[in-house]
Amino acid sequence: MPKIVDHETRREEIAEALWRVVRRDGIRAASVRTIAAEAGWSAGAVRYYFPDQDGLLSFAMDLVTRRVTERIDALDPKGSALSIVLRYLEEALPLDAERRAEFDVWLAFMAQAQAESGTGTLHEHVDKVHNGLRQLCESLLQALAQSGTLRDGLDLRREVERLHAVIDGLSLHATIQPDRTTPARVRQLLRHHIESLLA
Repeated sequence: MPKIVDHETRREEIAEALWRVVRRDGIRAASVRTIAAEAGWSAGAVRYYFPDQDGLLSFAMDLVTRRVTERIDALDPKGSALSIVLRYLEEALPLDAERRAEFDVWLAFMAQAQAESGTGTLHEHVDKVHNGLRQLCESLLQALAQSGTLRDGLDLRREVERLHAVIDGLSLHATIQPDRTTPARVRQLLRHHIESLLA
């Protein structure tokens, strides 16, 4: 019986090898040769799944977005409004090894996109992730507003921007100074911010 190859799993394995190369050596080191060596494959096998580097970078960045989205979609929206909002937002923060890897890769891609004058494939993917996080912040705050949980008189558009900035800032601090901005501290600061918006 012929062996069944799960091509999507193979593509994800290659993308994860790219993540490891990027986290260890930077995005400029992510050539087909180095990624193939990291994955334990031949360069030809990598090119079979990704004929060009742009396609591989696009898939690797999409994989970050897809994994975060899958975790958020799998959440059970039960409990208090505060606990639900915190659970959803925590999925976008680097609070464990998997989420740290995703954020490290996203940060490397963002830096490279800026170095490329803000145009091209990487820039499009960075914008997509950035806009997705903003939409998450907006949808959660709108849900709080519709349930009557937010304080009166808040400018919702400004609070969406502020929450987005808080998430970005906590992610960056947790990555740069993990001993100081621990997962417990990130959760505490996030909770404090959300509680400050509640009635």
